[in-house]
Amino acid sequence: MAGALIGEAFLSASIQTLCDKIGSGELMDFFRGKKLDHSLLEKLKLTFLALDAVLDDAEEQQIEKPRVGKWLDELKHAVFNAEDLLDEIDTEVLRSKVEAEFSTKKTQVWNFLSTSLNPFYQGMNGRIEELLQRLEHLAQQKIVLGLRGGVGGKVSQRTPTTSFVEHKFSTYGRDEDEAKLKKLLLSDDARGGNASVIPIVGMGGVGKTTLAQLLYNNAMVKEHFDVRAWACVSEDFDAIRVTKTLVQSIASKPCDTSDMSLLQVALREQVMGKRFLFVLDDLWNDNYNDWSALQAPFTYGARGSKVIVTTRNESVASIVHTVPIHSLKQLSPDDCWLLLAKHAFRNENASAHSDLEEIGKKIARKCKGLPLAAKALGGLLSCNMDYKNWNHILNSNLWELPQANSILPSLRLSFHYLPTYLKQCFAYCSIFPKDHEFEKHNLVRLWMAVGLISQAEGEERMEEVGENYFNELVSRSLIQRSRTEEHGFTMHDLINDLASVRV
Repeated sequence: MAGALIGEAFLSASIQTLCDKIGSGELMDFFRGKKLDHSLLEKLKLTFLALDAVLDDAEEQQIEKPRVGKWLDELKHAVFNAEDLLDEIDTEVLRSKVEAEFSTKKTQVWNFLSTSLNPFYQGMNGRIEELLQRLEHLAQQKIVLGLRGGVGGKVSQRTPTTSFVEHKFSTYGRDEDEAKLKKLLLSDDARGGNASVIPIVGMGGVGKTTLAQLLYNNAMVKEHFDVRAWACVSEDFDAIRVTKTLVQSIASKPCDTSDMSLLQVALREQVMGKRFLFVLDDLWNDNYNDWSALQAPFTYGARGSKVIVTTRNESVASIVHTVPIHSLKQLSPDDCWLLLAKHAFRNENASAHSDLEEIGKKIARKCKGLPLAAKALGGLLSCNMDYKNWNHILNSNLWELPQANSILPSLRLSFHYLPTYLKQCFAYCSIFPKDHEFEKHNLVRLWMAVGLISQAEGEERMEEVGENYFNELVSRSLIQRSRTEEHGFTMHDLINDLASVRV
C-alpha cells in the first residue's frame, strides 16, 4: 500500500505533465502541419483531466473497494502508454525541426509529399484513437465505481510565515524521561567498564531520536563530555561505516580509509583517556559478535563515558545495555493534543480557534500517543484552519487502513493532503537508501533533471522554485533537518516508511 500511495503521487503528476504537453501550441502546430487529426489531442486532454479529478477519491476508496485499486492499476498502464506515445511524437517533432533547418524548398515539398507515405504518420491517428478509447472506458468505469471529483479538496498551499525551534515542540510529556536520562549521563556510573551503554527503546514515531537529540545538545551534557559523536546505524548494519562516521565526527574532517583495523585504531586514539558521549541512532542488529566488534574501541575511554543507543527492538537493548533499559512510552492524549495544537496553530493561542479545539482533540487521540504523528498532522492542519477540512481529516477512510509496514495512518494522511507538486518531489526521495542524507541544492537539481519542477523563466528561476518546494516540505514536517549539516537532512522514521523505505 505504501507503493500505491507513492504511485498515485506520480500518476497525478504524470497526467498533469501529459496535459501540458498535449496543450502546447508546438504539438498542435505539428499535428496541423502533418495533416494529423489535432482534435484527438484535445479529446485526449479532456479525458485525462476528467480522470485526474477523481484520483484523490480513488486513493481513499481503494482501501475498502479492491475494484478501485484494479481501476487505478489499469489507469497507470494507460498513462505509461500515453507517455511512450508522446515521447515518440516529441522525437519526431525534434527530427522535423532539424530537417527543416537544413532543407531547401525542393526538399520541403518532397518531405510534405512523403509524410502520407511514412508509417509513423499513417498509424498515428489510429494509435491515439485506440488510447483514447481505453481512457474513455476508464472514465465510464469511474462513474460505475462511484468515484467523485473534488472530494475533500486539497488544503491550501500557503507556507507558514513563522518559524520555531524544533525541540521546544518535542518536549511535551518528556520532561521526566529527559531529566532521568540527563542525570544518568552526568553521573560517574561505569557499570560494565568505563563506558556505560544506555538503550532507549520504543516503537517507531514515539520520539527516541528526538529525545536523544535533546540530550546530546543539552548545554550541561556538552560541557560534561570531552568528546561527542553521533552515528546513524540503521537496519543495514555496517560496522565500518559506523566506526568511520564516529571517527570523522570527532575529527571534523573526512577519513580516507575503509579498513576496519585502521579505523578502530583511529577511534581508540581519539577516545583514549577522554570522557566521550556517543549516540548510535536506530540500531537493529542484535548479533552479539557484531556489537562486540563495534564497541571494542569504546573501552579505551575515560570513566563516565556514555553510549546512547536508540532502537525499536528489545532484543537489541538486552544485548547492548550496561544500565537499565529506558523504555519510551506513548504520550498521553493531553500531551499529544498540546503538541498537535502547537504545530497546527503555530504561535497563536488554541483558544482563539475554539471551534476547532474539540475536533482537534479527537484527531490527536487518533495519533495513538506518537509525537511524530501529532507533529505531522499538526503541520497538515495548519495549512487550512477550516472546520470542514478538519472534520474531513477526522473522518477520512485512511484511518481505517491496516498499519502495514509500520505506516501510520496519520502519516498517510499527511502525504495524501500534500499538493501534487510536493507529493512527487517527496516521493522521489524514496529511491535513495534508508537514512541517506540529502543536500538541498543537489536534491533540487535532481528534481529539475527528472522534470518534477514546472518549467519557469530559465534555469535559475526553476532552481528557486525547487528551493521553495524544499522549504515547504520542511515546514509541513515531512522532512527533518539533519543533526549534523546545516543545509542537509535525512528523512525521519516513519515518513520514509511512507515511501516504502524504512528510516
